[in-house]
Amino acid sequence: MRKIKKKDIVMVLSGKDKGKKGEVIKVIGNDKVIVSKVNIAKKHFRPTQNNPGGIREIEMPIHISKVKLICPKCSQPTRVGFKFLQTGEKVRYCKKCKEIIV
Repeated sequence: MRKIKKKDIVMVLSGKDKGKKGEVIKVIGNDKVIVSKVNIAKKHFRPTQNNPGGIREIEMPIHISKVKLICPKCSQPTRVGFKFLQTGEKVRYCKKCKEIIV
């Protein structure tokens, strides 16, 4: 189980986009994430049959240690912990408010 998953809302802790919030679009391997509207770069694309090509702005990967999950309950950036329920299910929880993160 990962601490940060797809569709989580995160806040950037360091770098040129420090303080920005966004939704995780994709988790790459164990150490990188792509966050919407964060770490934007301009890329040149060659024209193909379907695409006209040109210069587009896309989100580039950012290291997972530079983002912190925003708890849906207390709306604060927080560390994530794991615990087991009585049913034996492993869940993530907010270390600040102790609420389970779905």
